[in-house]
Amino acid sequence: MRSWSIPVGPLFGVDVRIHLTFFLLPTFIFWTDYAAHPGNATGPRDMAIVGIILACVAAHEVGHILAARRFGLIPKVVILLPLTGVVIYDESRGEKPQPAALPWMREVRLALIGPLVSLALAGFAAAVVTASGHGADLWNLPFLQARNLPKSLVGANLWLAILNLLPAYPLDGGRILRAVLSRTLDVSTATRRAVSISNAIAMVLMIAGLFSNNWLTMVGVIVFSAAQLEERALVFQSVLDGVRLEEVMLTDFATLSPADTLEDALQKAVHSLQDDFPVVRGSDMVGVISKQRILDALRAEGNGYVQAVMNKIFEVSLRQDSLGSAFRKLTARNSSIIPVVEDQRLIGIVTLQNLMHSMALLAESRKLQREDSES
Repeated sequence: MRSWSIPVGPLFGVDVRIHLTFFLLPTFIFWTDYAAHPGNATGPRDMAIVGIILACVAAHEVGHILAARRFGLIPKVVILLPLTGVVIYDESRGEKPQPAALPWMREVRLALIGPLVSLALAGFAAAVVTASGHGADLWNLPFLQARNLPKSLVGANLWLAILNLLPAYPLDGGRILRAVLSRTLDVSTATRRAVSISNAIAMVLMIAGLFSNNWLTMVGVIVFSAAQLEERALVFQSVLDGVRLEEVMLTDFATLSPADTLEDALQKAVHSLQDDFPVVRGSDMVGVISKQRILDALRAEGNGYVQAVMNKIFEVSLRQDSLGSAFRKLTARNSSIIPVVEDQRLIGIVTLQNLMHSMALLAESRKLQREDSES
């Protein structure tokens, strides 16, 4: 997610990121504008078209976010693409459902909110343009014109509403398709089936665009990119739910004592690849501390004892717990280490660093296994 998107800030408490496909739009719009009207393409107005599309997609996703909260979902991150948004929901609150866990009709209603918001905005913008006396050319193609930005505002919302009804996951039509499929299939299978259909539609759009309208190719690229994001999220979710901590926990790890001085602890940390350490007194675990916390304490207060600066409130897990439960505990307390215990004895640790590394490897392994079984 971070490799293919950049953060722009919070929106209604949700972290917003822009997918890199958005940065293809300025070049694409300038090129198509120049091809249609050589010598008349205008860079500032082309950039304004990009801004209009971004604002329309953001409004479309705000509708989804507000509706999701009414259904008891907690959106955490939204990645904006030029046609849709991919929402990541908060996994740290295990009692809250995911969209796929909703009854299928409720998921359909959640999916329809986005197109309805876009249609409402298109109607409002059309009414304003018409009232201003500039509505004569409003419904003539093309709807997106750099020389007519008010018309482009209406057209962008209209196209978002129409294209999002395509049965291509994760567009809203694809989410409706997934909801219908989930009536007879389990959620993971229904999602994979919807992603496969989405990839096929994306390929058809890209090929069709080569022989007709270049915008079809762009839509195909966006749909394919969004489907890959959702497929990757699905694979990670299967890893979270299906892998036990005993499969990924670190069993060869360093510990600190509460009686260690901070300088001694730093020396031990220098010779370890760990960033986080359990603090153990005898056979009892009494706290956790990070390498960064040791450094900060030394800079602020000078040498002291680990006991004075360690975190005494921490979560523990059992070896049979899933990666998903450990991940929720880590994010709920904004922690970076989970001790794994058995019969009140420390037998391993899971750190955020090794958890993300293990998740990536296991996700790729699961994907390769699935591709081998399908071939």
